[in-house]
Amino acid sequence: MMDLDDSDGAVEQTAPVWAVFGDLMSGLLGAFVLILLGVLVVQMDLVNSLQQEVAKRQQEEQRRMALEHALAVPLASGRVTLDNGRIGISGSVLFAAGSDELRPDGRQLLRSLVHPLRVYLGERHEMLMVSGFTDDKRLIQGSRQRFSDNLELSAQRALTVTRALIEEGMPSAQVFAAAFGAEQPVASNTDEAGRARNRRVEMAPVPRAAPPAAVPAPATTPIPARHD
Repeated sequence: MMDLDDSDGAVEQTAPVWAVFGDLMSGLLGAFVLILLGVLVVQMDLVNSLQQEVAKRQQEEQRRMALEHALAVPLASGRVTLDNGRIGISGSVLFAAGSDELRPDGRQLLRSLVHPLRVYLGERHEMLMVSGFTDDKRLIQGSRQRFSDNLELSAQRALTVTRALIEEGMPSAQVFAAAFGAEQPVASNTDEAGRARNRRVEMAPVPRAAPPAAVPAPATTPIPARHD
């Protein structure tokens, strides 16, 4: 015959074990839920990043196609190139060696670019950056040499093209000049063919700077009139 006192003792001994086991399982379940939530958050971030990258690439492709369409005629002539959104013109098309004076054919080419570029820039609220580049060959100094180095030559050529575009109808607020000299070559300067490619002018549409936020006028408290 079972002793009731012994049975009660067994129940008292096993009850805490099940309580501890339940607490352990609850803790493990909570940890699993936290890990699952963390994985879901990471996956959502990755999906958002991927969607943003896809949208960015689609915008860049649409932008490239729009620019190609706008410059279809100049591009077909072979004297203008388009690479990654940069419009390239060989320096020999625009200028004589060591000169910043536009050739007549060069001005005619720039004239053909003004209208399509105005339409393109206006539709996208962008500006045109005109950049001058040279090869790395040092300029020969002499009485007829106007420029101290390649950077100065590239700057003056970029300014000449910028002014010509403005004279041919490009709004001055839509275009600006930049100079890089022998920096950022697109070919090796070890032979004449490469140096000829590096002597160039590039034009690239760039976003306009956001207008500065208006600063609210400080609030003023009217001064009551004094009554003597």
